[in-house]
Amino acid sequence: MNNDHLSIPLFEMRLEEIHRNDPWLRYEISIRDFIALFPVRYKNGRPIKPEHPAAHGVDREVFLKVLVAFSQCF
Repeated sequence: MNNDHLSIPLFEMRLEEIHRNDPWLRYEISIRDFIALFPVRYKNGRPIKPEHPAAHGVDREVFLKVLVAFSQCF
């Protein structure tokens, strides 16, 4: 069953939580811009894991939190 109408907003809520809980991110990038770094893309009708946005200085720890959030939402 396709629950993307719930999964995408849930993933975005988790990204907002990650952003709010990181002292560096809160001052370096807006919540909207942070969420935009991790668009939900599909391949063969299935969501694929986001890639690390190396150009924006998202550290490994934050990216791992993003991957966990993605896995929990999709």
